[in-house]
Amino acid sequence: MKIKLSIKPLAIALSLFGATAALADINIGVSVSATGPAAVLGGPEKNTAELLPTSFAGEKINWIILDEATDPTAAAKNMSKLVNENKVDLLIAGSITPTAMAAASAAAESKTPLFALAPNPADGEKLKWTFTPPQHFALMAESILEHMKANNQKTLGFIGYADSYGEDWIKAINAGAAKYGVTLGPTERFQRTDTSVTGQVIKLLAAKPDAIIVVASGAPAAMPHSTLNERGYKGQIYQTHGAISPALLKIGGKNVEGGILVSGPLFIWDQLPDSHPSKKPGGEYAKLYEGKYGAGTLSSFGGHVWDAWTLASKAIPQALKKAKPGTAEFRAALRDAIEGEKNVIGVHGVFNMSPTDHYGHDGRARTLVQVQNGAYKLISK
Repeated sequence: MKIKLSIKPLAIALSLFGATAALADINIGVSVSATGPAAVLGGPEKNTAELLPTSFAGEKINWIILDEATDPTAAAKNMSKLVNENKVDLLIAGSITPTAMAAASAAAESKTPLFALAPNPADGEKLKWTFTPPQHFALMAESILEHMKANNQKTLGFIGYADSYGEDWIKAINAGAAKYGVTLGPTERFQRTDTSVTGQVIKLLAAKPDAIIVVASGAPAAMPHSTLNERGYKGQIYQTHGAISPALLKIGGKNVEGGILVSGPLFIWDQLPDSHPSKKPGGEYAKLYEGKYGAGTLSSFGGHVWDAWTLASKAIPQALKKAKPGTAEFRAALRDAIEGEKNVIGVHGVFNMSPTDHYGHDGRARTLVQVQNGAYKLISK
């Protein structure tokens, strides 16, 4: 395989078969945060894309992989290049919610099916063309609220990103809080690039909530968690599925001990019961990934790219029966086929898509884990 790498200010482009593709090839564009604050998400996503096949169903596949650098503006430029220059048939993009939203806009405008790699509030025409392998905020928030009710925790403080990821988590918690007897507040925000959250933590401590949720992703999620512990907070600290990674344990150390995270099943695949449908595919992906990138490198986030390909691989043969790659008809047929998929087993659960649900997950897509002795331990499947 010949890899041609070119570096640009806002994008690192990887084209596995050169810049120009044959007309009948299937072109798949990938835009991830390989650099920037969300590199802990985008790096494994990029690595996973490089594991995917270069031919399928009798067709050659060209992968064009770009770096959106944790920047919605860069993501929008990547989308323009992929859609207008590379003429892609399928998009896999958006490591964080703001860049996923930029990708959803481009997908709807160009009528190109998109697998968004972060939960996002796509609706209308954007929802029509966007499918989201990561778990919906509402599904994951419910798991935390259930745990709070079981442990008689009635007030939940919030410290999270001051962007759409944080805002959508607030909406998801508020939507389900009353059902579980939980009140959300106070809410404190911080930027992805901030180096201190001491002021926000002091305000949370003064309110004395029963529990606090940290809404951040990757390594930055360790900072508020650590600050809370260092300042003496004794209540339960929760984290979202955007946080679970080796980086959280490495950076947080003893300060994240006891923290509870809602997670997809992939990261603790070996702790799942044998009856869980994602245990076998999760193990197969984990061994393949770590076989190339090394022991201990498995990431929950790379699994979303793997699931995107799993869904795409079911849809491509159906779309090929109706049209040739590189055409609007093929893209539309691919979109329709994805929307109709049922009981597709991925590493993060079982997908059942429909016109009103482009996430497709149920309770099998979430677990609760706790940091115990420097490792993630399954506490609820």
